[in-house]
Amino acid sequence: MHLEILTPEKKIYEGEVTIATFPGADGSFQVMDNHAPLISLLREGVVEYKGKEVNKNLKITGGVVEVLSNKTILLADKVIE
Repeated sequence: MHLEILTPEKKIYEGEVTIATFPGADGSFQVMDNHAPLISLLREGVVEYKGKEVNKNLKITGGVVEVLSNKTILLADKVIE
């Protein structure tokens, strides 16, 4: 699936991943290929995403994630590096 990670300042990542884990407001959840459409608020925590060419963890302060038609967009408030 295609993943984009954005903050108000810049694009953090754009590319293909096989799985992504998000710190949802009601608990962590994972998204994989062909996941059902969803929109979720995110709390502070770690976003983990993996693919053939990437295996990364990012700490975010919160945000929103949208999953639709095998495309996932994360709008993060802030990424803590």
